[in-house]
Amino acid sequence: MAPITDELRDSGSARVQKRGLVRGAVIHLANEQPLVVDLFGYPGPGDVTVICTNARSTTGKRPIWADHSDSIFYFPWTQIRFLEVPPDRNAPLAQPPAADSGVAVRDAAEESEEIDEEFLRRVRDA
Repeated sequence: MAPITDELRDSGSARVQKRGLVRGAVIHLANEQPLVVDLFGYPGPGDVTVICTNARSTTGKRPIWADHSDSIFYFPWTQIRFLEVPPDRNAPLAQPPAADSGVAVRDAAEESEEIDEEFLRRVRDA
């Protein structure tokens, strides 16, 4: 595997963020099974591809289309349904994107909302 050079790291959509690997991210491809990968940092809002390495199935096996799972892979966003980054698998240097980066970050107050009691009463009565 060729090392990531500064030229590759700083070039347009092939920019690789310098924050370290985000290990164990799950790429959900359109019409394919999900892949567990290691991302080279979080993709930016202007990126057209997701750059990753160590591609494997959710069972840990090498995908049949990959000759070497430790190659560097470029997946276009048009082929990705969504990208999942489990919170327990983030690299120590990887931080969630800032709120001004164009990526929606869930508010802590939003997570702790309780279900409306009136709604629960109507469900029980139905």
